[in-house]
Amino acid sequence: MREKRLAPSRSEAQTFPFSTMQKLALLSVSDKRGLVEFATALVKTHGFTLLSTGGTAKLLAEKGLPVTEVSQHTGFPEMMEGRVKTLHPKIHGGLLCRRDKADHLAAAKEHGIGLIDLVVVNLYPFEQTVAKKDVHFEEAIENIDIGGPSMLRSAAKNHDAVAVVCDPDDYNSVLEAYAEPAKLPALRRKLALKVFQRTASYDAAIARYLETQADEPDLEALSGYPKQFSLSLPKAQSLRYGENPHQKAALYGSFHEHFSQLQGKELSYNNILDITSATYLIGEFEKPTVCILKHTNPCGVASADTLEEAWEKAFATDRQAPFGGIIIVNRTLEAALAKTISEIFTEVIIAPRFSDEALAIFGKKKNLRLMIAKEGVGADSLLDVRSVVGGLLVQDRNKILGNPADFKVVTKRQPTPEEWATMMFGWRVCKHVKSNAIVYCRGEQTLGVGAGQMARVDSSRIAVWKAGEAKLDLKGSVVVSEALFPFADGLIAAAEAGATAAIQPGGSVRDDEVIAAADARGMAMVFTGIRHFKH
Repeated sequence: MREKRLAPSRSEAQTFPFSTMQKLALLSVSDKRGLVEFATALVKTHGFTLLSTGGTAKLLAEKGLPVTEVSQHTGFPEMMEGRVKTLHPKIHGGLLCRRDKADHLAAAKEHGIGLIDLVVVNLYPFEQTVAKKDVHFEEAIENIDIGGPSMLRSAAKNHDAVAVVCDPDDYNSVLEAYAEPAKLPALRRKLALKVFQRTASYDAAIARYLETQADEPDLEALSGYPKQFSLSLPKAQSLRYGENPHQKAALYGSFHEHFSQLQGKELSYNNILDITSATYLIGEFEKPTVCILKHTNPCGVASADTLEEAWEKAFATDRQAPFGGIIIVNRTLEAALAKTISEIFTEVIIAPRFSDEALAIFGKKKNLRLMIAKEGVGADSLLDVRSVVGGLLVQDRNKILGNPADFKVVTKRQPTPEEWATMMFGWRVCKHVKSNAIVYCRGEQTLGVGAGQMARVDSSRIAVWKAGEAKLDLKGSVVVSEALFPFADGLIAAAEAGATAAIQPGGSVRDDEVIAAADARGMAMVFTGIRHFKH
């Protein structure tokens, strides 16, 4: 049975030492954004007495706010270079004391412990410290906050009575709640959750760093696969919905640190997936390149001496699929290309830069999303993480293309230099097409793309059909497969469509049959020994 809430009577309250009955707020922050304004409102509007430490106390005092140093409050000096200052019963007793427990209140009375109603703490910048180049181990260790997480945890545990703030962005919400006390209970619970999320992320960052510094490092941990996998990311954006309107969704992490949106509607769940796929794809190319994607699959890719030339070739691959798709380029997008692209409907355009003239042209389409890739195109991430029943699958992101010097020509005929160049272009594209994947190319241009079929020969048939619809001749083309041909039928279909060369991983038990089929048709074929299956 839940214990009935108790509170001191008015006569009891009057017998408490004055220090126990003050409305106390403890402020100790490294990030001082908005602190002075917040503290001023606490004192002048809501009647708080301020406790603080070190630089925070100094700042508040300089701004004319009455503030009591924690050492004065506890009667115990800061020591050991500031390592010990808030680890004291008068702090943690004031945070953890349950207001509904008579024995808790009696202990506070006996020991002169003032009840702390509000804690504002953000932590030493450990993550930023270890991100610096050549940071010394000692510096990293000294930026491990001990007192801060302790206070946050104590306050969050007792959130029924204590409001705890670890993020300056929450200051306004706290002030609003103190103005309308009915809002406080729900807000305190919300803030407590945020605290435990923050301390979990903080501890995980420390653990990851120490794993890298161990005398005998955990090789599994260093590779990104520790025995305990932690993932704690801040909410970046609530989304209107997920893949479908009936699915709720949100974006977490640092996506917006990599991209800047110049105009257009809010990004959708599917937009973000497409942008990610597009960014990884175009990162494979150095020459001026245009990639057009739909539903994360490339439907037209081309490289050329100019973006305008690359666009004409990429768009020629498929003039239907780009409708409502996404376009990414790896050079400044100028007015001439902007005018051409503006004639079709597209959801998102990504570039490292847009000229002023191009922005003016696209500005006429208010819903069109224009994205700047802040760090250039080809943004990187180390891990792919996918949810499964009961947990997560985690893998290295597929960044390896393979070294052509290690590829093997397995047919009697050697590829021509032109075929080799086309193979390498197509191999880069096919890596980013959903399996089963088949891509036909000539030069640095896709001619037909077949994706996601249950049988590879069907992907080949779709790619051939798409090329026919686009009136692109496959005679003399190269066929690219991201995984092995399990049977000769897929290769034979490619040869009949006009392909004169093929590149694939190899490794089928029927490789000899596939090679024989290629030789019988005068084709050149290369085995890469590397599979790029994309499930």
